[in-house]
Amino acid sequence: MPGSTDFPDQHRPHPQPPAVVDTAQPRTVIVLLNWNGAPDTIECIQSLLRMEDQNFLLVVCDNDSADGSFERLCSWGASALPAQFAAWNCTLPPKPGAKLILIQTGANLGFAGGCNVGLRYALLHTEAEFVWLLNNDTVVDTSALTHQIDAMRQQPEVGMLGSTLIFFHNPTEVQAPGGYDFNFWTARVLKIASAISVANLPDESEVEARLKFISGASMLIRRSFLEKVGLLNEQYFLYFEEVDWAWRGRGNFRLGYCSSSRIWHKEGNSIGSHRLLAQRSAFSEGYLARNRILFLKTYFPWRLPVALGYILGVGSIRMIQGQRKLAWTLWTGAIRGLFAPVRPLPAVDEWPESMRRGPYGSEDRASPHLP
Repeated sequence: MPGSTDFPDQHRPHPQPPAVVDTAQPRTVIVLLNWNGAPDTIECIQSLLRMEDQNFLLVVCDNDSADGSFERLCSWGASALPAQFAAWNCTLPPKPGAKLILIQTGANLGFAGGCNVGLRYALLHTEAEFVWLLNNDTVVDTSALTHQIDAMRQQPEVGMLGSTLIFFHNPTEVQAPGGYDFNFWTARVLKIASAISVANLPDESEVEARLKFISGASMLIRRSFLEKVGLLNEQYFLYFEEVDWAWRGRGNFRLGYCSSSRIWHKEGNSIGSHRLLAQRSAFSEGYLARNRILFLKTYFPWRLPVALGYILGVGSIRMIQGQRKLAWTLWTGAIRGLFAPVRPLPAVDEWPESMRRGPYGSEDRASPHLP
């Protein structure tokens, strides 16, 4: 993990103590999902605690990390926010006045399943107007949330809002302006524009005209969107949840982009995803292929032959290039998507079975540093 010297001084938020606010009814619930990434998660939390807008509750969901992340986050939270930290499970009542809630999901529930735990907490235990889903491998600008709330207030028809995502290790280059375009025939994710620099951001209206979904790295969601559209679709496990969510919300809510809200993203450290195709892991490639087919099967089954032909062609190119493992991963992933059952959406009031096995997701899991 890069140190502070790797982060440009002109973009790094200036340290300041978090403002003391009433978190009994926060305006925003921020949900972070952790899986074997405590150092990144802690750095993200530290940047959140430096923000101008401190009217939020932070909910960190640990997807049964195997590297001691849960215990490390417990220890850090109890030390950094001793009076405002709580490790919580669905068997316990919420802690009044908490600023940081740590939840052990008890299993690797995937991106959607893990985030849904935090979304449930926000809907069932707070009256928050907004929920901010944020990747744990991000660092936020001090005014990131302020600008997003202002944008949402000015545009009540917007259900989900994206920020300017900037590459952490190349802070002059933009990863995505809020989100992405999407080809509904091949189920390919498309960039809104290529080679965007921080100094030359596209106009928000131009981005929104092409925006098909908000990047999961930073999504500010209106509570009414959650109540009407529902939680993330857990059948994907990883990738395509955002596309599915945006598609389900069409006709009721608009997607928005807030260019002045800036987020620095380390991009897929824990799962092998990378903007350079050659550096993607087989794990990442397999789920992309599976979920591309599963999404189309769910909403556009008549377009499946086009997507299957596309994946067959890409796999053949990989095979010619000597990337046999990735080629087979693509093809088998597509087959898994073709035969995967289409499951119903998860209920808001039903916590995962893995959380009900014990106080912290496992009957034999220790629970150190709990207030």
